[in-house]
Amino acid sequence: MTGNVKTTLRLPTLRLPALPGWHSIRGRMTIVLAVPTCLLLALTGLGVADRAADWSAARATEAHVGVLLRVQDLVRELQRERGLTNGLLGGAEGYRDDVRRQRGRTDDARSALRAALSEESGDLPGASASALRDAQLPLADLATLRADVDSGAADRTATLTSYTKAVTALIDAESAGAPQGDRRIGDGVQALQALARATEAVALERGSLNGVFAAKRFRSGEYLDFTEIRATRVAGLGQFRQLATHAQESALDTAFKSTAARRVTSYERQAEGGADGSALAVPPSRWWADMTTLVDDLHGVQKRVGADVGARAAETGDAATRQLVGFLGLGALIVAVAAALAVISARSITRPLGALADEADAVAGTRLPVAVKRIQENGPDTPDIPIATEPAKPRAAADHGAREITRLAAALRNVERTAVGLAVEQAVLRRNSTESLAGLGRRNQALLGRQLGLITTLESQELDPDALAELFELDHLATRMRRNAESLLVLAGEESPARSWPGTVAVADVVRSAVSEVEQYQRVAAVDVEQCGIRGHAVAELSHMLAELVENALMFSPPGQPVEIYGWRDGAEYCLAVVDQGIGMTEERMTQVNALLSGHGGSFLAAPTHRRVPGSARTQGMPTLGHHVVGALAARLGAQVELRPTRGTGVTAYIALPAALVAQSSTATVGGGVV
Repeated sequence: MTGNVKTTLRLPTLRLPALPGWHSIRGRMTIVLAVPTCLLLALTGLGVADRAADWSAARATEAHVGVLLRVQDLVRELQRERGLTNGLLGGAEGYRDDVRRQRGRTDDARSALRAALSEESGDLPGASASALRDAQLPLADLATLRADVDSGAADRTATLTSYTKAVTALIDAESAGAPQGDRRIGDGVQALQALARATEAVALERGSLNGVFAAKRFRSGEYLDFTEIRATRVAGLGQFRQLATHAQESALDTAFKSTAARRVTSYERQAEGGADGSALAVPPSRWWADMTTLVDDLHGVQKRVGADVGARAAETGDAATRQLVGFLGLGALIVAVAAALAVISARSITRPLGALADEADAVAGTRLPVAVKRIQENGPDTPDIPIATEPAKPRAAADHGAREITRLAAALRNVERTAVGLAVEQAVLRRNSTESLAGLGRRNQALLGRQLGLITTLESQELDPDALAELFELDHLATRMRRNAESLLVLAGEESPARSWPGTVAVADVVRSAVSEVEQYQRVAAVDVEQCGIRGHAVAELSHMLAELVENALMFSPPGQPVEIYGWRDGAEYCLAVVDQGIGMTEERMTQVNALLSGHGGSFLAAPTHRRVPGSARTQGMPTLGHHVVGALAARLGAQVELRPTRGTGVTAYIALPAALVAQSSTATVGGGVV
């Protein structure tokens, strides 16, 4: 009876025991990093990084030194051409044939350098190759310089300077992009560069005194140049001795102990005796021959130093190559082990973190913004609606993840609750602040209205001119205070008590009303205000807005500088301009203020109340609260307000009133004007 029975064999699922600490992210990362870290420490102990850097530096140094020797060959030939040319310009015509032959040798050395740069471009550091190519730019004028020398139009000092500039550019380029690696190699390269500068000083002295001896005396400034050149030589040789090996230093001493070098020292002493401009009797040819011998000996020392550096670089490169072969095998093993562990651990971490990331996106993108919006939209009489802040249940991967992930999920819930709580507090704070401002503004406005009425009564009863003037001043101060109280109501979003006029009011009366509400009204001039009628319901708010802009212009203008007001029709609209010649505003600050004036600058409760001019105790632009007042009033009126730079200095505020506020007839006004 078993023929119809199907049996299924289920193989048991193999579960590997969890490693110690595997239930926490810290434990998992420790396991993942422990093995490769130990291997990397062993690899670091063997000096992988240093060997790789030494190998690369050795290859670069070999190429660098090879090119530097080519550079030195070109420098040597340029130095010879410079010295012979200087002697020729000094009056020694016997040098003319030598100059022509030397020019050919210079051109050959230049071509050899170009070929070396092209051949070693792969191994040579990019900075070094670029610097050496740029250093040859002064040589582009060499043909013109030679032509001037042949025609007799060249100045000896200027020609010497031009050659020196080209030589100096080549020597300076030698230090650009020098490879970093073995210390002995670095010292050798620096010693080679120091010797190159010292050799240039010797060669420059040869060329400079060649012209002096040909002219038989120092000209103005040439003796000072001679002493500076010798000082440069001494400094370069001192630096070389600090960096050179004992053998290299001995080779240098040998060069300076030769017979020619001793004769050079004798000639230099004679040159020192000509510092007062007296005649010098040193034959230029003898000076040139002995100095050339010394320069050639120094060039030989340079080649020896370069050969030593190249040999050291080759030795370092071979050693580094042998060690890197073994290290690369060990590195491959480390990569394989680390990759396997990373894949296993990453899968166990990324899955629960992905679930938490989705949860965080839902909180940040949907639930939290919705909750904050509902809180902020609650009116002052609407009770706060409890908002559920408990997020949806995370995925199972997050629930069964490591302890840190579970804590992270709980922290995410706490962040959401805290954010909603802060939003509630901020909404209540802003609501209370707004209501306080509105209440304060209404109380102040009521008191100021009574005060203005009392002052008006006293003015009508006062006969003493002095007392009457003081009452007028008090009336002016109360009027300004009333504007400040109305500003509080504007900032609080409250409608101020109606101060409207039937019919229309002349724009000139509106301007006068605005000017009467500022402190230094004597400095305000209505220069050119085209007649127009403003509808009565908009007069108070337009006057208030205009007063804020005028007061700002007065505040940031020099005490004796007037503020001008202009008005003109622009089609169906009417435009006003408040122009000052004050301290002005930066472009960035003006952009921010214009955003406030257009109603896109944010709430005044979240913005600073003023800005200070750097280095000054004065603020830049009118107070930010004033910007919000003008922006709010402009929005009520449907007007556009914009700040622009005044030609010269200062700021101009432009107001564009819509056609709905402008009466067709410009003559209809209310008797008595605006108060």
